[in-house]
Amino acid sequence: MFQPFTEEHEQFRKTVRAFAEKELAPNTDEWEETGCFPGWVFKRAGELGILGAHFPEEHGGGGQDYWFSVAKAEELPRSRSAGVGMGLLVQSDMATPVISDLGSPEQIEEFLKPALAGDKIAALGVSEPAAGSDVAGIKTVARKDGGDYVINGSKTFITNGTRADFVTLLAKTNPDAGAHGCSFFLVPTKTKGFQVAKALKKIGNKASDTAELFFEDMRIPARYRLGEENMGFMYLMQNFQTERLIAAVSAISGGFHMIEEAMAYGRERTAFGKPIIKREVWQHKFVDLLTRLESAKAYVYLTVDRYNEERYIKKQPLSMETVKHISMCKILIGDLASDVADNCLQFHGGWGYIEDFRIARAWRDQRLLRIGGGTTETMKYYIAKLLGM
Repeated sequence: MFQPFTEEHEQFRKTVRAFAEKELAPNTDEWEETGCFPGWVFKRAGELGILGAHFPEEHGGGGQDYWFSVAKAEELPRSRSAGVGMGLLVQSDMATPVISDLGSPEQIEEFLKPALAGDKIAALGVSEPAAGSDVAGIKTVARKDGGDYVINGSKTFITNGTRADFVTLLAKTNPDAGAHGCSFFLVPTKTKGFQVAKALKKIGNKASDTAELFFEDMRIPARYRLGEENMGFMYLMQNFQTERLIAAVSAISGGFHMIEEAMAYGRERTAFGKPIIKREVWQHKFVDLLTRLESAKAYVYLTVDRYNEERYIKKQPLSMETVKHISMCKILIGDLASDVADNCLQFHGGWGYIEDFRIARAWRDQRLLRIGGGTTETMKYYIAKLLGM
C-alpha cells in the first residue's frame, strides 16, 4: 500500500494516540452520559499541537502537510467516542480551514489563532431546519446596513453549537441569486441577537453537543465578512471537501477498531463448546470486511494524496476530478462503515444490544456518516452532474 507517512508524521501520531487513549478514553463513558465533553479537551488538544498541525505557521499552526490531519483522524477513534472526535474535527477541519484560506490578518488573529490554540471553540453554521444538503436553499439573510450586516434566520445540527465562542456562518447576502448570493461571516456568539435556541438530543455521537441557533436582528461589523461578498457558496464547496475526506479517514479507522474489539470478544465468548471466533462463518465475514476496509483505505489514501498535492503543495483550488473522488470515498466508506458496525453488533449477539458494550455506541455513531457533510444521495447527485449525466 502507498505509504505517505514520515518519521515526523509517526511521532505526531504517537502524540495523538497517547492523548486519545490516556486523557480521553478514560472519561468518554461519562461524557456520553452527560451529552457533552468539557472545554479543557480543546485546550489540551491545542497545547499538543493537534488542532493546527496542518495549518501555516503564520496562522498559528505547525506548517505541516495534510497527512498530519490524516494521522490525527486515524488516532482519535481510540478515544472510544465518535462524538469527541467529531467535536475536535469540526474545530480543526471544518469551521477553521476557510478562515485560513480567506481570512484577513485581523480575522486570523481574532478567530483562527485562538481556535487552533484551543482558546476559542469554533462551530460551522450552514445547515438549516429546511435546508440541509441543499445548501443553496438556506434562508438566513445578512442585509448590509451602513458599515454593518444585520442577520436574521436560524441554523440547526450545529456541532459545538451550545458552547462555541464563534460560528463560521453562511448567510444569503443576495436572496434572489440562489447559490450565488451567499457569503461567509465570522460571528462571535456574544453578539446581541445571537441565541442558542436549544440543544438537540441525538441517537448517536452523544458526547458532542449539537445545537439549533437563532439570529434576530444580529448586527455584526462588515469586517467580519469572510472573503468576497456573494462568493460563499464557492468557498463552501471547497471547504466541504475537507469535511467529507476527513470523515472518511476517521470512519475507516473506526471500522478497524470495531473489528479488533469484536475479535477480542470472540476469543473470550464461548458457544456450543468453542470460542465463537473459531466459527468459520464469522471468520469469513471478518476477512471479507477487512479486505473491503483495506481496499477502501488505499482508495482514500490516493484521494488524500491528490488533495494534499493540490491544496498544500500547489496551493490551488481542488480540481473537479479530486472533488469527484472525495465524494466517491464518502459514499464508499458510509456504506462500508454501516456493514462493519452491523456485523460486529450481530457477532456480539444480545450483548451487542446492551449499552454497556461499546459496539452498541459505535453502531449508532457511524450512521451519521451517510448524512453529515452531504447525504449519500446528494453525493451521487453531484457525481452524476460531474459525469455529464
